[in-house]
Amino acid sequence: MLIRKGKVKEVHDIGGGKLKFVFTDNISVFDKIIPTKIEKKGCVLCGISSYWFEKCEKNGIMSHFIERDGKNTMVVRKFDIVDRGERNRGNYLIPLEVIARYYVAGSFYERNKDKYEYGEKLDEPVIEFTTKFEKFDRLIDEKEAMEIGGISREDIEEIKEIVLRIDEMIAKNVEKNGLIHVDGKKEFAFDDSRNLVVVDTFGTPDEDRFWDIKSYEEGKFIELSKEYVRKYYKDTGYYEELKKARNEGKEEPAIPPLPENIANEISNLYVSLYEKLTNQKCDC
Repeated sequence: MLIRKGKVKEVHDIGGGKLKFVFTDNISVFDKIIPTKIEKKGCVLCGISSYWFEKCEKNGIMSHFIERDGKNTMVVRKFDIVDRGERNRGNYLIPLEVIARYYVAGSFYERNKDKYEYGEKLDEPVIEFTTKFEKFDRLIDEKEAMEIGGISREDIEEIKEIVLRIDEMIAKNVEKNGLIHVDGKKEFAFDDSRNLVVVDTFGTPDEDRFWDIKSYEEGKFIELSKEYVRKYYKDTGYYEELKKARNEGKEEPAIPPLPENIANEISNLYVSLYEKLTNQKCDC
């Protein structure tokens, strides 16, 4: 039974406390689904996500992953979405996204232009929290994160520790293939014993940002993630139109489709990243 249809992923309840994730070939930016399919994207995201979940298991990090049962499908444990008053128990999704940043890029750069140069490596990782299940993700401080998520200071610190452990694993893996892991997001749940569990997906070109090491050393930033798509819409002027409409409370302009050549480039980028992130030949 279909219980949730996201921008790029469908969630089906298959009973027995399990869900099936179906990864589509949709791609979204700025909370908009682009009216162009990206060939092989669903298969690539499913394969990369499965790879990282298996690595987590080997490293003693709990996740909701059970198995990949198809090229673009995986089976995971089910966690509930609960109201704030119920967040003193287990088996629920924590309504937060956790973003760990290692280089200055994206919205972090936009908020801190006066302090940093774009692309600068941060002396220490910066971990930020945003809302989940609101109309638009909203950056919040740790105090509000604890209130919204029903989590303690100890939980916050454990979440940070898990995020850094996972990202250390990702960074070591991708550096061997000439990539820099710039930043990425994670989501968590509590199981019945209130153990923290990594859920949803991570370490893919949709959730994380990767740069080419060689280009970075030459002072260039080659976007090897969904950021490539965001850049296209910024270069065409669409993003500025969208921001203006949102700021003024006006009707938002429809996002135009991608040209065929750009869509093909993005498909090839995702396939290439699959092979660089997993050290495996893409069978999509």
